[in-house]
Amino acid sequence: MGEIRVGTCSWTDKALVAGGWYPPGRRDAEGRLRHYAEQFPVAEVDSTYYGLPSTRNSLLWADRTPAVFRFDVKAFSLLTGHPTRPQALPADLRPALVRGAGRDAVDPGLLDEVWDRYSAALEPLRASGRLGTLVFQFPPGLRPGRPAVEFLRRCRERAAGWPVAMEFRHPDWWREEHLDATTALLTELDATAVAVDMVQTLPTSVPPLVRVTTPALALVRFHGRSTAWGTGTKEERFRHTYTPEELTEWVPRIRAAAEQAREVHVLFNNCCGDAAVRAAEAMRHLLGFS
Repeated sequence: MGEIRVGTCSWTDKALVAGGWYPPGRRDAEGRLRHYAEQFPVAEVDSTYYGLPSTRNSLLWADRTPAVFRFDVKAFSLLTGHPTRPQALPADLRPALVRGAGRDAVDPGLLDEVWDRYSAALEPLRASGRLGTLVFQFPPGLRPGRPAVEFLRRCRERAAGWPVAMEFRHPDWWREEHLDATTALLTELDATAVAVDMVQTLPTSVPPLVRVTTPALALVRFHGRSTAWGTGTKEERFRHTYTPEELTEWVPRIRAAAEQAREVHVLFNNCCGDAAVRAAEAMRHLLGFS
């Protein structure tokens, strides 16, 4: 049986900080992370999607957490084919980014340089053993087909030697007609398939399937079940309080994944107020950890 780690997709969310979950005296940057790491054994870093990480932060994160702690780190938006503002890049790289260019129009040399800086900044996490995986979350427009497969291969080649997880936002990847091919592709790429929980009544709803594609890791991300997914504000998209019944649905799936992978990371992304930490606490209880 693999180790199951439960946590959240942010420990710095403003609503969480303001909501009183962090005790007095532990609400500065260092205190928050140390307190969080006493409650949960894994966290996702989402700031690295919006801008490149820094070596300084990686060193601080490693210093402020125990050796058994893990960080799953989101890939920078340009590396996953998302629209990226030039201001999100270091100043010397901005001229190389053509505004509005699609993923296939971005200069490969720019992507290589961005990857080099991104990975170098995260090396202290990897060297300290605290890196869980890099989370490549792809845009909804990436649908199954040869161009997409070629793009995924380029992403994996660029990140050779690093643990990688891939999350698809287009539901066709996990529809019945593509399910086996998607599973086989991620297995070939040695990339963890990210399973998601989300509302299932929208055309864009991704099926709640778990496929273990690497022996090292399985990853489940709980986005909440808001019907404002893809259309509302950030708070509207992620506002959801998981019920015990909704969480219980996932317990056998998580345990089954732990029979196939050395670790299973279960991360809650319903980051409105303290909803994510409360859901994570409830899931740990359902899994028998508290």
